Amino acid sequence: MKTGFVGIIGSPNVGKSTLMNSIIGEKIAIATDKPQTTRNRIRGIFTDIRDDGGDSAQMVFIDTPGIHRPRNRLGAYMTAAAADTLREVDAVVFVVDRAPREGADDPVVSLLAGVDTPKIAVINKIDTMPPDLFRSVFGQYERLGLFRHVIGVSALEGKNVGKLVDMLKGLLGEGPMFFPADMVTDHPERFIAAEIIREKLLLYLDDEVPHGVAVSIESYEEAPGRARIGAVIYCEKKSHKGIIIGKGGRKLKGVGKSARAEIESLLGAKVYLELWVKVSERWRDSEFHLHSLGYGG
Repeated sequence: MKTGFVGIIGSPNVGKSTLMNSIIGEKIAIATDKPQTTRNRIRGIFTDIRDDGGDSAQMVFIDTPGIHRPRNRLGAYMTAAAADTLREVDAVVFVVDRAPREGADDPVVSLLAGVDTPKIAVINKIDTMPPDLFRSVFGQYERLGLFRHVIGVSALEGKNVGKLVDMLKGLLGEGPMFFPADMVTDHPERFIAAEIIREKLLLYLDDEVPHGVAVSIESYEEAPGRARIGAVIYCEKKSHKGIIIGKGGRKLKGVGKSARAEIESLLGAKVYLELWVKVSERWRDSEFHLHSLGYGG
């Protein structure tokens, strides 16, 4: 069996989480069209047991925050988490949706150039890319000489995702399984519940609010057939609190209804979800708040 850890890395909003979800076949990481949606390293487990003579495999994918030039402590944590992944994995999937910038002007390419780990460049969103543009972008990444393979995929449509998995199998060595075959993530349910709530906030909120929002699960109780979850939504300004709650509480109710439905699907149980909104000014630059919210160790 081919086994190993695979890091998924790239700039913000190139489709890393969507790609991992497509490979796993289930939604493990939240994905929106807003950059920097992923804040922590999210682990998804892909297991392929073959009885047709092909290579069986178990790959543990690590979806990382988008690498960017940080403007606060949270941004610095996110970028460091992505960079650290390169030293911990057996293969790297570098996701892009455009041509590379020149040399040192591309922080991710510069980072990859100093790493010996086998790498695959994945040009995502080919469903939206004219053929001539794709060929140009493909050639530019191929000429960098950093990658064992270059491949175009559509993570949203699943196009060429199976080919990418086969390429990764060729980069991994033989080894034992790390997790049971039916396990798709090693994150606890409360972590995923918090991420689902944050995803719904990103989808419901105006552009100026999302990056200043965090979710903390304050209570989590499970019983046969049901779960009771209490979560606090932190924002940085009183005006943002009003936006999150909405007129007559409608926006917060919409977030709660949407999150509750998805969490119920995840748990296979009835969920009672309570949400509160609190203001914590400049929490993204506070080591205490970042640590209490699960960022930075």
